[in-house]
Formats: sequence, C-alpha cells, structure tokens
Amino acid sequence: DMNFKNKVVWITGASSGIGEAIAVELAKEGAKLVLSARKVNDLEKVKSNIESAENEVFVLPIDMLETDTFEAKVAKVKTKFGRIDYLFHNAGISQRGLLKNSSFAVDRQVMEVNFMGVVALTKAVLPVMLAQKSGYFVVTSSISGKVGTPMRSAYSASKHALHGYFDSVRAELWRDNIGVSIICPGYIKTDISLRAIGDNGRAFGKKDKNQLNGMSVDVCVKKIIAAVKAKKHETNIGGKEVLAIYLKKFFPSILFKIVKNYKIETEG
Repeated sequence: DMNFKNKVVWITGASSGIGEAIAVELAKEGAKLVLSARKVNDLEKVKSNIESAENEVFVLPIDMLETDTFEAKVAKVKTKFGRIDYLFHNAGISQRGLLKNSSFAVDRQVMEVNFMGVVALTKAVLPVMLAQKSGYFVVTSSISGKVGTPMRSAYSASKHALHGYFDSVRAELWRDNIGVSIICPGYIKTDISLRAIGDNGRAFGKKDKNQLNGMSVDVCVKKIIAAVKAKKHETNIGGKEVLAIYLKKFFPSILFKIVKNYKIETEG
C-alpha cells in the first residue's frame, strides 16, 4: 500500500481547485509539499490553510509558459527537500469558444500551457527521479482528453496529447521504477470555466451549468488519491459524462449524435 508520509510531492496548479484540495489532503497524510502556480499570494494563502510544519510546505511560483526557468525551479526543490517523489501535473488552462471565432494564438497558448509546459517540467524533473530510481507522475487530463466536443477544440487536443505522451513515458520508464497515473475528471465544481480562455483570448467568465451541478472537489480528490495509491494507469472521475468514454469506444455513432446537438451558448 502506497502512502505519502514524508514523501516529497510537487503540485502544479496548487493555488485553487483540484490542486489546492490535493495539497490539503496530502498534508494530512504527512507529505512534504511543493506548491506551484503563477500567483505567489494565492499559494501563500493555500499554505496558511495547511496544517503542516512551516518547513514542510515550500511555495515555488512557476509559470508553465516559462519553460526556460524549470531547471532552476527543480534545483530549488532539490536544495529544499533533496528529492522529488511525486509530480502532480495539475496546472492548465481551459478553453470555451467556437473555432471560427478563435484565433490561432488561442490554440497555441492552450497547447503551450497544457502540453508543452507539462512535457518541459517532466523532462526537468526526470533526472532527479532517475537518480533516485523512483518517481511518479500524476497527470490531470479530462474527459475531454478522450472525447472532443464543441467549444473546446484546443483544450480537447491538448488533453488528448497528454495521453499519447504519458502512455509512452509509462512504457519507457517502468524499469526505472517510475510510474504514471492519468486522471480524467468530468464536471467538477471548480472555477475552471470562469478562467477559461474564450474567443479572441479573453476570459470566458461564465460558470458552466454542468460544472455547477458537478461532483464536489473533495470527493474528486479522494478518488484521485485512491487511484494514485492503487497505481491505476488511468482513471475517469465524474458523473454520467463518464459514459461518453464508453460510448466513444463501443458506440461512436451514438456519441456523435449526442455531441453534435450539444447546447453551444454558455454551457460547457
């Protein structure tokens, strides 16, 4: 049974939502935490809500677009804790917009943050894990990483890409005692849609109805941690939207009938 006691756990996207809740939960299990996101004030707020010894939570701001800073960030974690046992790749940006209204710059930005940034940080952390002959990547994908729907073309593509990449990572690195769990949440009650990138790069600024009715973050995070402890290669978390994955696999034409009639206005 895997446990997190005294393990060094680096969480990106740790300033809110799923990332923040993972940090709070793993602190209870005795993990040493590295909290990363862009805004240092938000990270400090999360730290103040965590009941761990002061020196067991390390705030390390990071911008997923600034890949040339990653090696220095990894060095800071090594200096602080000496190792990196888990990297929770949870940073990401969502997207809501029709592709006819979205500039190519939007596609590129979503890909850079959700895919290229994740790849770059993986490569920066990998030498540490190889040297210690152990490590584990937990990758937040999405149901959109398996099924494409309107309003989410770039987001869906960026999440699909994570599956191809990390399935290969898992197949290459298991001999080095390095594992991968890919997590596919559906509708979870977070602010992801408010902060999503909309048409022409502006914030979407609306809550999806589906998200308001979604699974609570706490329930989602308990399921994520259980999946990681069980070393599940991939796990789907959510309500009835998870059925889309099975429809795609076994009844793709039924899924397309549902998807093409998807309400396009404000709902996700």
